Amino acid sequence: MKLYFSSKQIPQLQHLSLPQRLDALQTAQKKLTGPEKLLLNLLKLVMLVPVFVLILQVSNNWLALLWALLVSLLYPLIIKPMEFGLCIKYLSQSKPQGT
Repeated sequence: MKLYFSSKQIPQLQHLSLPQRLDALQTAQKKLTGPEKLLLNLLKLVMLVPVFVLILQVSNNWLALLWALLVSLLYPLIIKPMEFGLCIKYLSQSKPQGT
């Protein structure tokens, strides 16, 4: 699975404007199968739980706040490419409403 960090990098969406790309991605997300949605949601959960655990530890260790910030910043760098990678196979099947 090739990783795309922006919707502009996806070949099927390069010629579309931003609202059209977002619409096409939303349509493709609706077509994800149950296991694909589960995988994506579990990955999101695995990324978010440590942030809250680290925030709870701030009263004992202020350095935990920096780690929580770092994990929060990594969230879109990990989740979006996975989301785009899972949706790309459904993009050829979906057509944006503007075209």
